[in-house]
Amino acid sequence: MLALENTPLKDCFLLKPSVFEDERGTFYESYNQQRFEETTGLKINFVQDNQSTSQKGVLRGFHFQTGAHAQAKLVRAVAGEVLDVVVDLRPDSPTFKKSYKVVLSNENKLELFVPAGFAHGFLTISEASVFAYKCDQYYNKQSEAGIIWNDPTLNIDWEFSEKDIILSEKDALLPNFEELDL
Repeated sequence: MLALENTPLKDCFLLKPSVFEDERGTFYESYNQQRFEETTGLKINFVQDNQSTSQKGVLRGFHFQTGAHAQAKLVRAVAGEVLDVVVDLRPDSPTFKKSYKVVLSNENKLELFVPAGFAHGFLTISEASVFAYKCDQYYNKQSEAGIIWNDPTLNIDWEFSEKDIILSEKDALLPNFEELDL
């Protein structure tokens, strides 16, 4: 069984798998295409799996791909805990420019479905994290884009001290929302 919980953003939702636990530990299906389709009503062909490891304070994002290479993603924390944040970048959406954040962890086993046309970022809030995501489009360097994590238009509260944020050189140079050509 797979439970679906809507978020305030159009087409974006949380998934909670059934977890079986006993004295040995736990077991659950992290992904089952048939159950995903039955629960969400979506037929998505995930073609690429990505995984990253991060230390506490590492912020990755906001990232997205544009045009025909825009990616839908199914994301989760395999180990540790992250604050996951998404922003609806679809100009025709009723939730355009709105954001949503949720803690994803190996403890809560929540998964977030991020529709194509959304920017995505996450911050490791535990000592370390392993983060995994399925994508329905292959990575395309010419289509990659992003928004700076502390964009004043989006005004995201990352619930973490700014002085302790660790960014890649590339993420530190991302443009503001107002500079995007959506």
